[in-house]
Amino acid sequence: MPDRLTARAAIAAVATEFEEFVDSGVADHDTDGDGPLSWAGYADSRARAATRTGEEESVVHGLASVGGRSCVLVSFEFGFLGGSLGERTGDLLEAAYEAARTRGLPLVSLIATGGSRMQEGMVALTQLQRVARASARLRAAGPAQLAVLRDPTTGGGWATLGAGADVILALPGAQVGFAGSRVRPADADPHAYTAEGQLAAGQIDAVVTPDELPETVARWLQALHAPGSPAPGPAPVPDALSATGLPVTGWDAVRQARSPSRPRAEAYLDAYFDHRLPLGGDRCGGTDPGLRCGFGRRDGRTIVYVAQCGTATRPAGYRTAARVIRLADRLGVPVLTLIDTPGAANDAEAERAGAGAAIADTFAAIAEAGVPVTTLVIGEGGSGGALALAAPGNTYVTQDSYFSVIAPESAAAILKRTPDEVRATADQLRLRPQDLVELGIARAVVRPDPPGD
Repeated sequence: MPDRLTARAAIAAVATEFEEFVDSGVADHDTDGDGPLSWAGYADSRARAATRTGEEESVVHGLASVGGRSCVLVSFEFGFLGGSLGERTGDLLEAAYEAARTRGLPLVSLIATGGSRMQEGMVALTQLQRVARASARLRAAGPAQLAVLRDPTTGGGWATLGAGADVILALPGAQVGFAGSRVRPADADPHAYTAEGQLAAGQIDAVVTPDELPETVARWLQALHAPGSPAPGPAPVPDALSATGLPVTGWDAVRQARSPSRPRAEAYLDAYFDHRLPLGGDRCGGTDPGLRCGFGRRDGRTIVYVAQCGTATRPAGYRTAARVIRLADRLGVPVLTLIDTPGAANDAEAERAGAGAAIADTFAAIAEAGVPVTTLVIGEGGSGGALALAAPGNTYVTQDSYFSVIAPESAAAILKRTPDEVRATADQLRLRPQDLVELGIARAVVRPDPPGD
């Protein structure tokens, strides 16, 4: 079991400055009595918890500085009745969200909670609705929400502050799940309720060691800071990493794009960004190892990236892409997409996972985006599975790429042509980089020494 820091020790572990909100308009709820249910002994339990921890409630909140970046910070005290949420906890959390909204600052939550407080019954449970409403108000106002899952993060605390955050980090070995350890099925897989298990299931973005946490949170606060007006300029088009010449035939274009020696997304991202902060998972139980998403810093600017890595993109990949693009749009951050896929995954599992709906949602996220989106096709551009991530009117292509309504082999099969007619079909599809520019699909062919636009 990971070490359980107190609320203030957790704050000190990430923040260089902290000013607690001691008078935030929070109501005083019968602190001497046994609560709304008249639960015998509840007042004594609270008094003992206060004596033991030095806190008056299960959360501490205030204004903090992390790596020189201001934020509103909430930290849970697990030693106070298991970090549980009661009515006064709800007051404090609502005040924290409101402070973040009025100040235009991101909210960082250092969570360690067992869930809702039984001694307050349904009054405690309805605090989750208050937290959800406050979170929605903050989201509508723009500022980002970042959660750090400590041990444990279960119940309503996970299902509101944790899972509802824009970026979710967790400490190694932390217990994370809606069901706490005492209410799970006896035969439940314990790995599913850990930070590592939730990462594998696409429910959180990263597991971060305590030593790495301060710098990671600081970098995220830098990346998530909304630039405000004026509107951001588009992400610069990456330089091409291959000196391959333009293909002569359509089939030449296909061969060059499928070459195993061609530079892939990881090489482009490494060359483009000074550093990156990955986001992963569709929040629906799925991940796609063939898609890279996240926030990156380049020449002092924050740019969101979504990059296909040469494999068939799965529904979880499209859902993750749509989530990240919408977050970028809300925060006013430009987007760069790198296209490289033979197409969307078309196996039975992909269909059961909602391939069509996921692709449709990605098209919608691009179409709805108010921030500029820049696209570079760096390899295969296979049908709608690639087009879903392409920026209309702002797509570029490399010399070793192609973009096609369908793969030449599939086109020949549909047209009932023989295998030896595949190459001629590739020519008919006009899928070469220079064809795409001539057709108006791409703005320009990007070369290692990029020409003026």
